[in-house]
Amino acid sequence: MARYGKEHKRATRRRIIEAAGRRLKRDGIDSSGVTTLMGDAGLTNGAFYAHFDSKEDLVASAVADQLRDQRERYTTQSLEEIVRGYLSPQHRDDTEGGCPSAALLDEIGRSTDATKRAYTDGLLGVIDDIAERLAPDVPRSARVKTLSVFALMVGTLEVSRALADRQLANEVLEQGIQTALALLGSGIQG
Repeated sequence: MARYGKEHKRATRRRIIEAAGRRLKRDGIDSSGVTTLMGDAGLTNGAFYAHFDSKEDLVASAVADQLRDQRERYTTQSLEEIVRGYLSPQHRDDTEGGCPSAALLDEIGRSTDATKRAYTDGLLGVIDDIAERLAPDVPRSARVKTLSVFALMVGTLEVSRALADRQLANEVLEQGIQTALALLGSGIQG
């Protein structure tokens, strides 16, 4: 029986993490079993333990990966582009391809410490990059404000997703854009 090399194993692990990230955001952590997550990657669940110690290990890896991708996307966008893209109807309607915070935050809060740590580390990477733009000389002073604006954006997106009235849902997004931009534009004082 031929053994696969390290590069094949790395590529397979990456495929599992990417597929899991999409599925977890679409169906939730609790609703996504190992068999389903592995099936999405085109593998059997028998191969799971060659790549992960547990489902929580995969969840933590997928959350970290999703936030790393989000951080990379934001490096090429202005703050206004980030806010407008985040609070867009397209992002609202694409749970699977969207932000892990808006899709998984309630479940991450009930997850293991490893998943919470992966989320915290990944989110703070995103937040610190944005804070650096707001206050290049003292980015740490902008961290809590940036985190609060991000939390407002996540909540706005979640409420918009939950509303049955699409016109109202779109108005909530637009007001969220205006509020977030006003808070970001007000600097870090106060």
